[in-house]
Amino acid sequence: MSHPSLHQLGVAELAVQLAAREVSSIEVTRHLLARAQAHQDLGAYLALNEEAALAQAQAADARLAAGERTPLLGVPLAHKDIFVTRDLPTTAGSKMLEGYRSPFDATVVAKLADAGMVNLGKLNCDEFAMGSGNDNSAYAPAHNPWDRSRIPGGSSGGSAAAVAARLVPAATGTDTGGSIRQPASLTGITGIKPTYGRCSRYGMVAFASSLDQAGPMARSALDCALLLSAMAGPDLDRDSTSLDHPAEDFATPLIASNSGAVSAYSESDGGQKSFKNLQGLRIGLPKEFFGDGCAPGVQAAVRAALAEFEKLGATLVDISLPRTELSIPVYYIIAPAEASSNLSRFDGVKFGHRAKQYTDLADMYKKSRAEGFGPEVQKRIMIGTYVLSHGYYDAYYLKAQQIRRLIAQDFQQAFTQCDVIAGPVSPTVAWKIGEKSDDPVANYLADIYTLSTSLAGLPGMSIPAGFGEHGMPVGLQLIGNYFKEAQLLGVAHQFQLATDWHTRAPAEFQT
Repeated sequence: MSHPSLHQLGVAELAVQLAAREVSSIEVTRHLLARAQAHQDLGAYLALNEEAALAQAQAADARLAAGERTPLLGVPLAHKDIFVTRDLPTTAGSKMLEGYRSPFDATVVAKLADAGMVNLGKLNCDEFAMGSGNDNSAYAPAHNPWDRSRIPGGSSGGSAAAVAARLVPAATGTDTGGSIRQPASLTGITGIKPTYGRCSRYGMVAFASSLDQAGPMARSALDCALLLSAMAGPDLDRDSTSLDHPAEDFATPLIASNSGAVSAYSESDGGQKSFKNLQGLRIGLPKEFFGDGCAPGVQAAVRAALAEFEKLGATLVDISLPRTELSIPVYYIIAPAEASSNLSRFDGVKFGHRAKQYTDLADMYKKSRAEGFGPEVQKRIMIGTYVLSHGYYDAYYLKAQQIRRLIAQDFQQAFTQCDVIAGPVSPTVAWKIGEKSDDPVANYLADIYTLSTSLAGLPGMSIPAGFGEHGMPVGLQLIGNYFKEAQLLGVAHQFQLATDWHTRAPAEFQT
């Protein structure tokens, strides 16, 4: 029996149909694998997991037939190719790891498999997660499903493109400086970066260890809540940055509020309280997020979304995050410094690319790295090595860490005036592929509104909020205080109950 509309169902909708046995996991998996094959030119997937995926779907169907009911059982997803997987190659979008197969699964991959999800494959990304457009992938750029001539955002561009094109209902992503939120915004989907340390980094190919964080990308806040409930939780034995904070059920409060009568909004003091819609919620608007650098179409969409929040009962409060501009130089000192340290392990000795011809060990190192790393990765390693070098460490790296602390303090000051912070995710809509290749500063400026949240380790998310220039999607960013993911998801869910931006799909991929 054919189900031509299966790809139009999100995670929560699929879960209901699977639990009711209205459709089987095998049917859904076959349908989505066929779609992935048919749309390979989108560049979303780097590898498909057909045989193993069908076996996982069959196992999920057996569990469902036996009466097992868990929220994600039998639902397909795909993983950003920055998470190591046993069944599939892991490349991190780089020639350095071409053909590499991990002997173990990343914790996030294992947790979602334990929840019964079916892994369709590995998704394209900027090399070692370094980039804002997915055009730094060593294999091929991913394309934006709303306009194939444009970037889907980065570094989780393959994840965003796959979800937006209805190739998969959900995907994992990672966010170091905006790499979940920015591509979610540019492709019209929902994505959340949790508090730093909420999701285990074990088995994530490291870029910048004090910033990297895993999170879900899907169509709605409810879908993201279902995934984050399974992904989050302590992993203290294997990840030294993992927080000893218990896993939470983020989805049940949202499902309970589907009538629109109550929200999952939690008071900023940590107490639990239900509100009719969003009455009493204070949304902070940083003046630094609404300046001249933000495109008119983006501002208009964000302002319209904020007006919708006011209709739902929220109050808008003007706030300031005065060190927002400093987040770019701070990030582009700290992240490359950590990258230069992390990527030093790729030396051609134990795993990864090794040059075929070399004269001695030093020559092997040089040639292997020159051949294996792409230009953006090489550039960031060089910058990072420089700022960590003798005589420059205090002037650059140490100073950047001090300003990072001040950026975090700015947020804490702001949260005395508001419960959540809102603004644009990106100053522009998606640009043309290759448009900013010769202008790295323009590329880096695309992350101006997301970097400070990452530097502070705060949770942040992007939700679809309309369309801007060239008819391209615009995302609204919501930022919460530490461990306030439930609050963010609840606020986003209330917005999505009142609007339909998150249900829009590119015309080419609706059927």
